[in-house]
Amino acid sequence: MSTKRQVKYVFVTGGVLSGIGKGITAASIGNILKSRGFKVNIQKCDPYLNIDAGTLNPGEHGECFVTYDGAETDLDLGHYERFMEVQLNQSSSLMSGKVLNKVIADERAGKYLGKTVQIIPHVTNAIQTGIRQSAEGFDVHIVEIGGTVGDYESLSFIEAIRELGLSVGTENSVFVHVVYLPFLGASRELKTKPAQNAVRELRSLGIMPDILVARSESEAPDGIIKKLSMFSGVNRESIVLLPNAETIYEVPLTLEERGIGRVISNKLKLGNKKPNLKEWRKIVKRAKDKTVAHIKVGVIAKYLNNQDTYLSVFEALSSATWSQGYQVEISWIEAEKITDENIGDMLSNVDGIVVPGGFGSRGVEGKITAAKYALEHKIPYIGLCLGLQVAVIAAARMSGISDANSTENDPTTLNPVVHTMEDQKGKEATGGTMRLGNYECIIQPKTQTAKVYKNKKVTERHRHRYECNNKYRDKYEQWGIRIAGLSPDGNLVEMIEAIDHPFFLAAQSHPEFNSSPNKPQPMFYGFVKTLINR
Repeated sequence: MSTKRQVKYVFVTGGVLSGIGKGITAASIGNILKSRGFKVNIQKCDPYLNIDAGTLNPGEHGECFVTYDGAETDLDLGHYERFMEVQLNQSSSLMSGKVLNKVIADERAGKYLGKTVQIIPHVTNAIQTGIRQSAEGFDVHIVEIGGTVGDYESLSFIEAIRELGLSVGTENSVFVHVVYLPFLGASRELKTKPAQNAVRELRSLGIMPDILVARSESEAPDGIIKKLSMFSGVNRESIVLLPNAETIYEVPLTLEERGIGRVISNKLKLGNKKPNLKEWRKIVKRAKDKTVAHIKVGVIAKYLNNQDTYLSVFEALSSATWSQGYQVEISWIEAEKITDENIGDMLSNVDGIVVPGGFGSRGVEGKITAAKYALEHKIPYIGLCLGLQVAVIAAARMSGISDANSTENDPTTLNPVVHTMEDQKGKEATGGTMRLGNYECIIQPKTQTAKVYKNKKVTERHRHRYECNNKYRDKYEQWGIRIAGLSPDGNLVEMIEAIDHPFFLAAQSHPEFNSSPNKPQPMFYGFVKTLINR
């Protein structure tokens, strides 16, 4: 009788402060383990009391990444997919709200047989169940715990992974703790005390880290390792200093060069497989090459206080540019400040523009003006989700329908060229109800889009509630645009393009989510190619 193979676990936690790079660290560990030929999965456990990331403010939390099966998740899942060249699913995002919903539903259904429902063991067991289910079928499962050790809301997750590590055994679990080394300008030195305290906090909760990743803004002296080892109890060979890198894609190579891949493999008894990072080194070389020419792209944005809101857009542009031997320079243009009078000046220094997705009416008129200017002046343009909708509105207005609009921006408009999808009516105020995840698109023959994708059928990820109003479809060509892609049943406009334009493509989907450093997304690749040729 065969026995089920034990999954190996790598748990990644963080201390000192948030935003220090736990997600990049976790993704990089996945990269170097996958490069050894292991079947690796990865998961984000987030202590927020939300069901998912769909209702989180992008200005505070960055973009909402969408998986192929429609999970609205933290942006770290985008890092995971790009670094590991995988497609993750619903199980790779576990938030407190989802866990608590399950526990309460089970209690209401009488599944606890009259027992008092408590954080320990019921909530912690539910977390462990979510982790184990996501790990099934893999050699190694990486789990990143969001937030900072010591936060009240993260305690149940920390306890859950402590218990899980204990139950699978020390040879099947590794704990990686990411800490921060602040630089004190007065004494001109890096301070290790916050990192020491962060390790002490983790140890007080019953977890002794096996690996310490010490982040800093600049290169730290090697003597820091000796000091950290002495006061944290972590072996010197298991401590890696990780200063800011020229590109985040360099981090897997740094971890591998510092021996972290070997340390994890030894701890988990995975053998001495050699990593194959040849292709990854090529990516890093292209990303760091400052000798090549630049293209300038304007991103018409409404969330400028946190550029992580457009993280996948930036990464898709970068990947498409690097693959063609160029670098990209992003110019962030605030949509709310755009007017008919200043749009020419605001776009004077860019080669092309991207109008990304977004919700709400704020800044939309500026995006419509930008789309109109790109149509009139033959400026290469990519429209993503809302970027398609404003392009349709702009084309309609240019043809003389001055009040053309979306019902999202103006519910009373007499010309709703964009309106609520039929199956979305009545759901406007609820989370997790939009058109989410993968949907097929049939690309129309003899279009510029067909030349770009080189395929008759494509699948892209969606996150939207509004769509092009079919009542106006027969007017598109009069407006100077045409349908370039439809849903398989022909009922939904998935892509449009401008007629007689060097490059003006827009999608109702979010193609940026399907881009990776080794596989640039076709729409972005074609856009960049046009800019280079011009």
